[in-house]
Amino acid sequence: MEKVLGVGTEKGGFILRHGGDGWSVSGPLFTGWKVTAWGRTPSGGYLCALGSNWFGASIHRSSDLVEWEQVESGPDHHRDLEQFWTFHTAGSRIYTGVAKAGVFSSDDEGLTWSPMADLNHYPGSDDWTPGLGGLAAHRIVTSGDRLWIAISAVGVFRSDGGELVRADAGVTPAVDETEPGGPGYCVHSIVAASPDRLWRQDHSGVYRTDDGGDQWDRIESGLPSSFGFPIVRDGASGRIFVVPLQSDENRLPVEGRFAAYLSDDDGDSWRIAGSGWPDEPTFTAVLRGAADADGQGSIYLGTTGGDVWATHDAGDHWYALPFTGPRILSVKVLD
Repeated sequence: MEKVLGVGTEKGGFILRHGGDGWSVSGPLFTGWKVTAWGRTPSGGYLCALGSNWFGASIHRSSDLVEWEQVESGPDHHRDLEQFWTFHTAGSRIYTGVAKAGVFSSDDEGLTWSPMADLNHYPGSDDWTPGLGGLAAHRIVTSGDRLWIAISAVGVFRSDGGELVRADAGVTPAVDETEPGGPGYCVHSIVAASPDRLWRQDHSGVYRTDDGGDQWDRIESGLPSSFGFPIVRDGASGRIFVVPLQSDENRLPVEGRFAAYLSDDDGDSWRIAGSGWPDEPTFTAVLRGAADADGQGSIYLGTTGGDVWATHDAGDHWYALPFTGPRILSVKVLD
């Protein structure tokens, strides 16, 4: 079966395909634009989010990853709309998370978008403090009837179909309670296995919850550092993956040893994820939107150095794809 990967960079998007003859690369699409997110529509179409420091952000749709059309009725945000950070499809609905700190949904294949009013107008949200990457609603996760939203540098919100609640107890805040909009929890990524069990990579560490986010506990045994951006789960093996960086001040691999770390026991312990990583010092990182899994043992990590690392056996063996592009912002398994 062919694998199709969307890779978004600072200077355009690329489609990487793997068939019987190895990987092929097409692109760049949208040359010169930031490609910040990829998504799928309920009917099997494709979404791509573009960004520009001069022209703003936009959503584009395609049925074949070749011909694209811009969505004319995009989200209308009461705060500035700086960037589309993520797409998440659940059933017949598509969600998108944006900066500054908003969520919108579409029930018509991404043609029109409606605001999630209780999040976009959350009490006190005008005082929320942005992280270094902005005030970003960058991750949306669903499991069962629950929905979670991760916002940097605000925290995690949970909805059970009714009231939206904060879900950050036990996490060390990044913004002090005495600051306007505080306390702020700089969540970098979240992933769910069930409506109760989730993991999060925060600015302050790696955490797990067994009650849907009511209480979080640190799970960092074996990690060389607790700082990093993505956290990914392989649905086939249940393994969890993170990519540790030295620290907030030094956002590079610890001692130049670029590698993912995995946990076989839901985060109780961690170890380097298999073999294949560079032997020589490699000073590159993986951003929060540049990691994805297909749920069948394949995981992909795009780096700030423009490389894509892959495994097809749930992290036992890794290799670099035959592609080097600009700084990678987004990676998504599209087929």
